[in-house]
Amino acid sequence: MSPADLQLLRPHLHSSFLPLRTQLETANAAIEAVYFFETGIGSMVAKLRPEVDAEVIVIGFEGMTGSALIMGGDRSPHDCYIQANAEVASMDAEPFTKALSDSPTLRLFLLRYVHYAWIQASYTALANARLKLEERLARWLVMCNDRIEGDRLPITHEFLSVMLGVRRPGVTLALQMLEGRGLIRSNRGEVIVRDRIGLITLANSSYGQPEAEYARLIGEQASP
Repeated sequence: MSPADLQLLRPHLHSSFLPLRTQLETANAAIEAVYFFETGIGSMVAKLRPEVDAEVIVIGFEGMTGSALIMGGDRSPHDCYIQANAEVASMDAEPFTKALSDSPTLRLFLLRYVHYAWIQASYTALANARLKLEERLARWLVMCNDRIEGDRLPITHEFLSVMLGVRRPGVTLALQMLEGRGLIRSNRGEVIVRDRIGLITLANSSYGQPEAEYARLIGEQASP
């Protein structure tokens, strides 16, 4: 982001810590605020009905909420909430929308992120349709590893079941398979990455292309 565009946002930004399950956006409701992640993980979750849901976009320090505002809308199509305790810089939707109107360069820059998020979601759809559960799990663990400092991922089986759109027993079995291959260690409420390269290989080409597009559109991701 250019210094001039950042200066438009800076007076309205507020830093805060958001714990697990904090609701950021509600499906079909007006977006009240925009959140720029500094640490932690957020999930955009699509839902057909209660208990029938799946994550469609994962957000970490490289991303933000409020994509609908960037696209000219005012409502979120999905729920969005915190999946790993996060530090964020947030601002109300009204001054954010005004900044988009005042600076065409800001909107164009953030549209690159929206495009990347669409690419990520398309690869999630492809992985969910064509890959085995353990391959999909490997992809998501690497994606979470990208967004968390260190190799200890504070991820519950409940989170993984939503992330992958499967029941918890399936998650448990897939974790056991990855642990048996020496790729991870699974503890209560935590997954430890032991072999990142092995996970990427197991992900069967589903990881890497969206990340390369992020680098092309926005720049290389720094560490959290």
